[in-house]
Amino acid sequence: MTTLHPDHPPALPATAPQAAAVAAHGRPREPFLRRVLRGRPEDPRWVRPAFLVLLLAIGLAYLWNLSASGYANSFYSAAAQAGSRSWKAFFFGSLDAANAITVDKPPATLWPMALSVRIFGLGSWAILAPQVLMGVATAGVLYAAVRRRFGAAAGLITMAVFALTPVAALMFRFNNPDALLALLMTVTVYCVLRALEHGRTKWLVWAGAAVGLAFLSKTLQAFLILPPLAVLYAVCAPTTVRKRFGQLGLAALAMVVAGGWWVAIVELWPASSRPYIGGSQNNSFLELTFGYNGLGRINGDETGSVGGGGGGGGQAGGQWGETGIGRMFNSEIGSQISWLLPAALLLLIAGVWLTRRAKRTDTARAAFLAWGGSLLMTAVVFSFMAGIFHQYYTVALAPYVAALVGMGVTVLWEERARWAASGALGVTVAVTAIWSYVLLGRTPDYLPWLRWAVLVGGLVGAAGLLLVARAGRRVALASVGLGLVASLAGPAAYTVSTLNTGHQGSIVTAGPSGASTMGGGRGGPGGGMQPPGGGPQGGTMGRLPTGGQQGQGQGQGQGQGQGMGQNQGMGQNQGQGRPPGMTQDGGQTPLPAGTGEGGMPGGGGGGGMGGLLDGTSVSSRAEKLLEKNAGTFTWVAAAIGSQNAAGYQLATGSPVMAIGGFNGSDPSPTLAQFKRYVEDGRIHYFIAGGMGGGMGDSGASSQISSWVEKNFKKVTVGSSTFYDLTSAA
Repeated sequence: MTTLHPDHPPALPATAPQAAAVAAHGRPREPFLRRVLRGRPEDPRWVRPAFLVLLLAIGLAYLWNLSASGYANSFYSAAAQAGSRSWKAFFFGSLDAANAITVDKPPATLWPMALSVRIFGLGSWAILAPQVLMGVATAGVLYAAVRRRFGAAAGLITMAVFALTPVAALMFRFNNPDALLALLMTVTVYCVLRALEHGRTKWLVWAGAAVGLAFLSKTLQAFLILPPLAVLYAVCAPTTVRKRFGQLGLAALAMVVAGGWWVAIVELWPASSRPYIGGSQNNSFLELTFGYNGLGRINGDETGSVGGGGGGGGQAGGQWGETGIGRMFNSEIGSQISWLLPAALLLLIAGVWLTRRAKRTDTARAAFLAWGGSLLMTAVVFSFMAGIFHQYYTVALAPYVAALVGMGVTVLWEERARWAASGALGVTVAVTAIWSYVLLGRTPDYLPWLRWAVLVGGLVGAAGLLLVARAGRRVALASVGLGLVASLAGPAAYTVSTLNTGHQGSIVTAGPSGASTMGGGRGGPGGGMQPPGGGPQGGTMGRLPTGGQQGQGQGQGQGQGQGMGQNQGMGQNQGQGRPPGMTQDGGQTPLPAGTGEGGMPGGGGGGGMGGLLDGTSVSSRAEKLLEKNAGTFTWVAAAIGSQNAAGYQLATGSPVMAIGGFNGSDPSPTLAQFKRYVEDGRIHYFIAGGMGGGMGDSGASSQISSWVEKNFKKVTVGSSTFYDLTSAA
């Protein structure tokens, strides 16, 4: 049986005064700073400093070059800006401070950003630094969860694996909802493991509360890990069956309260006095939750989505990539998360096997089942979901993979005297090295020597581990050290590339040029689809804050259609299918003559994935036009699509109405409502161009565009076209 780290190590012998203090207060009191720096009295002196140094290193690494991403996803940045100006917009998650429409997610992920902007002012750091803090917090929670049962070394390995996962380095420096979701999911597993130690109700209730808050970050994705965790507690908790199910009921109640209070207020609030619920077709958050953001992601039937509304489950591939059991390992997803995924699966099997004879309440086995069940449940759903799926979603797997690797490596190392354990450890390192060799081969121009170094180093380390039972301590330590370095070298290189690159737009990927490509039979306008990115993310956006570097990377690939070119990295975009809305150098040079501010031909409404996925580049002349007399209007302008509106809002600092929401397909406002706003003098300009119309398009955005073009004066500013809604044609 494995000699795992005990749950509660025995205390060191106490002096008489200490014993008296323990008798009176439970344990002797130490100065707070000393407790923080020293850690547990029974720990070796190196443990707490090593933890704090690694935590600091993760924070500094993730803060490195942070402003290169500018406003990152201008959709959420505009909502954060709105929330910093209006508490009503803050509460509902409105895209603009005048509360025309919300983002298509609950607002919890916006709240930290909005508070930061309110305190520090609008800027790249104010928006993105909260995500970095979430990454540091996730690493800390992982350490606490793993170290508690498996020791400090396991916790430190877990932290390193997590921090060096490319998609984690991407999303904990980006303002999509996934960072907060991953943190709260990690907290949930930690709380369940604490509850499993002694069957304490409070920890299970805290787990339920964490899931409820996670629901307010990204709705139903928060529930993916509930089945394995609930079953685990029902079977393994060290208390009676009746009490277990009662505790699960209380945890469910806590989850409903923590996530449902906001939903109840929104659903009961009169629709006439709150913003329209973005992403829904009936102005209902429940419809958004169970439709576009819920079951629609599973079966592909996403009414209102771009190209959505008719997916159907079970398709082998589409515009969101190939589905199936190998999805997490293919060329679209593999480089983001799968570096240590085979190792995590092998170590999960090894951990369960080593603890197979333990008693029902064994906490070591429970830890493997908790992290492993969460990993398998989430990965399977991701692999087969037929609806909208982006590579960066896989950041949800990063904490689970890291924990399994940290625990598994430590347990097998402790059992290395047994051939089975040393063999399992050696096979795991060999498989990881071979898989890293394959992944690195997908970017042959990026550090070409590294793939061979990883392969050779990993195989040598694996061979040493296979013989570790008969080798001396030095050989054993050298083998395990070489194995760890070889296993982490590939993801570390991709993580460094990610940290050195700015990322902008709605779809971003980690790693160097060409690391991740998305293709499919169906695409956006023009056929085949490649989201903006394959490493460095280009795209235009609202005016960047000071210090931002606009358009860090543009595609080199040949375009695959008019809607979306194959964007493959840094340098000039040589494809013929550059996304509309992207300038030739990522926004640093003017758009071609005859092209609108959003990259659309100046004058008409337009379509194209660029207008949907990237914010708009706003010239100083256009900015001055909109800022003139801005205080006399509720909205300085209206634009089709949230990204189009967000760019202008971030540039001017004034509310811009997003007609049709993110996809331009939400029926808000209707033509009649828009006419009433114009008659009341609440909107100054209509911005030509923009993205509008998924398969669920109600036609409102096109009706508004046609009505404006027929009835109001056209104003041309450089290559941009506006319509003055205060002046008839």
